[in-house]
Amino acid sequence: MATIKIKFRPSSVAGREGTLCYQVIHERQTRLISTGYKLHLSEWDKESGKILQSDKTPERNHYLDALKFRTEEDIKRLKNIIRKLEIVGKLTSEQVVLAFHASDNQDYGFFAYARKIINRTKRMGKDRTSEIYASSLNSFIRFRGDDGEVGLEDMDSGMMMEYEAYLKRNGKCPNTISFYMRNLRTLYNRASEEGLVENRNPFRHVNTGVEKTIKRAISSAVVGKIKNLDLDLYPNLEFARDLFLLCFYLRGMSFVDLAFLRKKDLQNGVLVYRRHKTDQQLCIKWEQPMQDIVRKYTDPYSPYLLPVIKVPGEGERRQYLNASHLMNKRLKKIGVMVDCPIKLTFYVARHGWASIAKSQNVPLPVISEALGHDSEDTTRIYLALLDSSVVDKANSKVIKSIG
Repeated sequence: MATIKIKFRPSSVAGREGTLCYQVIHERQTRLISTGYKLHLSEWDKESGKILQSDKTPERNHYLDALKFRTEEDIKRLKNIIRKLEIVGKLTSEQVVLAFHASDNQDYGFFAYARKIINRTKRMGKDRTSEIYASSLNSFIRFRGDDGEVGLEDMDSGMMMEYEAYLKRNGKCPNTISFYMRNLRTLYNRASEEGLVENRNPFRHVNTGVEKTIKRAISSAVVGKIKNLDLDLYPNLEFARDLFLLCFYLRGMSFVDLAFLRKKDLQNGVLVYRRHKTDQQLCIKWEQPMQDIVRKYTDPYSPYLLPVIKVPGEGERRQYLNASHLMNKRLKKIGVMVDCPIKLTFYVARHGWASIAKSQNVPLPVISEALGHDSEDTTRIYLALLDSSVVDKANSKVIKSIG
């Protein structure tokens, strides 16, 4: 059986970074694979053969964490190559090295390609899309486990059906499974368009549809309970509640849009902003309840309207994601306090506004414009998911009709 070790080659120049390499040994034959991964001698533990954290900067530690991940992926890929060569009876240390380089240059791995697209998408400023792709890729990587990287040519319908079964065993709902599959399919199709693989439609036998979800809207009565909840003794919950109400007051504004509102966006009693999702410009008349909330929390030294992004200019996207996660946890607690029939999140504010507007006989075109939808068809689909009460009432009538 071939063995693999990670080796560190120090630089011959004092103070310069050395290079990591992989040592492949089989039947006393040793071959080296240079990686080009750079690190300092102090960042390498010779005894354990592992990368150490730096005592310099968080950015350096982030780089080292990335190296750890890449080396782990490389080792998985090398082990997979060794298994395949053993099966066909062609295992030698030289063949392992050749196969490793071939998978880098010719048989482009799906993980490597997907990461390239994720990084490119992020550089284009499409942070949300980048995060969605990364989330789906990480799920697929977990499924692959010790098998590691998979060549684009090796992806087939059988593998994706196994992945689907894996997701079901791990309790993923149909829409989550479809979400991952659609994103992976997009990445695979892009590789096909670039001529890296002949498209064999490996996703043809798995779920890529979308099921109707349970309604995420609440009534005006529940919104009233949330508004009137006494949270003086719980300032953290009060802040989350007030941000929820502000999203509701601002016509169901998405939390990402709320987080990035700047003071300059509010002028002459009108709030003007662009939706992160569509880049569509929306204008909202500023009302007193909105001002009451902003006045409580605004930081005079920040360019932002609210203290969600607390350190402007430093990892703002990460600050928003952390805040979103934390605030939704607090909203969940608030939902329990008011006996909310569904899990309370910021998205409920958007659905709730649309549902209440509908119940107040606000015309569909007006709701569509308020939500920033591209078309009324989108709004019809959106509202159709909110409330099944009409169908329930019809069913009740049918039942009663049979005595």
